[in-house]
Amino acid sequence: MPGIAGFINKRPPEERTAALGEMVKCMMHEPFYSAATHVDTQTGLGIGWASHKGSFSDCLPIWNEAHNVCLFFSGEHFGEHESDVQKLRIKSHKVAAKNASYLIHWYEEQGLGFLEKLNGWFSGVLLDLRQNKVVLFNDRYGLNRIYYHETADSFYFASEAKALLKILPDLRRLDLAGLGETFSCGCVLQNRSLFSGVSLLPGGSAWIFSSDSSVKKERYFSKESFENQPLFGEEEYYEKLKEAFVRILPRYLNAEQRIATSLTGGVDSRMIMAWARRAPGTLPCYTFGGMYRDCGDVKIGRRVASICQQPHEVIPVGAEFLSAFPALAEKTVYITDGTMDVTGAADLFVNQRARQIAPIRMTGNYGGEILRSIVAFKPTSLHQELLDPQIAKYVDAGRQTYGAEVAGRRLSFVAFKQVPWHHYSRLSLERSQLTLRSPYLDNELVALVYRAPSNLALSSDPSLRLIADGNPTLGRIATDRGLVSLPIPLVTRTKHLFQEFTFRAEYAYDYGMPQWLAKVDHTLASLHLEKLFLGRHKFHHFRVWYRDELSGYLKEVLLDPRTRNRSYYQNGAVEKIITEHVKGTRNYTREIHRILTTELLERRLIEQN
Repeated sequence: MPGIAGFINKRPPEERTAALGEMVKCMMHEPFYSAATHVDTQTGLGIGWASHKGSFSDCLPIWNEAHNVCLFFSGEHFGEHESDVQKLRIKSHKVAAKNASYLIHWYEEQGLGFLEKLNGWFSGVLLDLRQNKVVLFNDRYGLNRIYYHETADSFYFASEAKALLKILPDLRRLDLAGLGETFSCGCVLQNRSLFSGVSLLPGGSAWIFSSDSSVKKERYFSKESFENQPLFGEEEYYEKLKEAFVRILPRYLNAEQRIATSLTGGVDSRMIMAWARRAPGTLPCYTFGGMYRDCGDVKIGRRVASICQQPHEVIPVGAEFLSAFPALAEKTVYITDGTMDVTGAADLFVNQRARQIAPIRMTGNYGGEILRSIVAFKPTSLHQELLDPQIAKYVDAGRQTYGAEVAGRRLSFVAFKQVPWHHYSRLSLERSQLTLRSPYLDNELVALVYRAPSNLALSSDPSLRLIADGNPTLGRIATDRGLVSLPIPLVTRTKHLFQEFTFRAEYAYDYGMPQWLAKVDHTLASLHLEKLFLGRHKFHHFRVWYRDELSGYLKEVLLDPRTRNRSYYQNGAVEKIITEHVKGTRNYTREIHRILTTELLERRLIEQN
């Protein structure tokens, strides 16, 4: 994934240059990345970076005219570019290209206050030779992740944990608390990581490293500034939401490179299309599809694109994906530092192909989370006989930690905990392949949603109304959940109930299949009942794939003595789980996700980094 990596210390320049080379090398996941390094002897900063060629931050290092202030920036900023640039030119700054280069002049004019105006997912380093200081910063959500490790004489940081593990072999140990939280919640909580001694920079940070080796760990943003706003009334809130969304959306559609939209059957990508106002044929669209039938996303996405007079493609996940799964699974775990489980192999596959359509992907991601405060993860249980009792204690502790963290305002949990802890994993994988954009984490929009009246805070009504106001024809199409802006009571209710039934049926015949049903399904295996239910909403089906097409790979990796003898599992548990799942008499999809992900993490990042 594009990002930065480096350290601050007084080691010899040649030693720092070699270490930087190693750190950046393990972040170069694709041939379309560009990379370089910089070492400053005055402050002790050594920094390297990787970026997508032609992207907003593919212009490093960014020096001011006097060559005494430098910015290393990763990510994007969405503002009023033309007016911002014009203001800087009035003050005699030389600003040309439409990339991150003009941001250095914001710092010259406003100091660290410029961080509050940055709008997007980003991280970076400021090198100020005038004051002999270095500033490490990130976006207010912490979505552009920065891992760090501190010693008595050095500070190390990187967008990917593997860059730290590469040059600091003592860090190549899994943190059992983090592992337990991953087993229970699917992610590590509280700005910790999967690796002992490696932590996460909190969102909205600006850590200042001075020449006297002191460090000021400051925050330039606090969620309380959002929480302490008065609420709007219903109609006032909707009008404010509409005005803001229509005004900010062009920021995200404006691009120097080709941009395309990924469409689903939900409301959030449709809101974008309703207000995109793009000429016919200028905004390519695509939808991820499965191998059994056209899923709801494909059917609805195709209709949405047609109404908007935009081209549409389906990117299928089928036989080609399954044959490539072993390599894709390993790469998924490696790219994401083990934060994304092996199901992300499907996301890696489709985003690789999406890049062939356009290097920038507009998505409706985070719309439901922000506009409707959707909580997307919670603790789940694994088979009680799988885990060693000591690891099981950490799993239980993870559930308790989650319970403490979810308390408080729901939107704050979603925006400032769920987004950087849980959603980061998939985002980092997607961003390894293309530039991902979503208007739903726009600073202004999030601040506004905090002012929603309580009866609309969890409702789809404002989103459905926005679609209908932007494009009435789109507003008349039911979502994949059977929701529509102008419902016909009996018809709409019937569609909604049917869609909910198919969602639950697909869940029951996929990874959520109860054990009693697995036995019945095994008895009736020749009928392949899964074909009646799978593929209506999801494009990947790992319960069936683990049982059938991927069974050989599972046996090869998970029945290997290295896996079976890991201290995390009870004796014989892994073999029992794989044998019974492949036979089809039991459903252990969740357990296999976790065992396989952890094993690839061990082999790829702990043993072979």
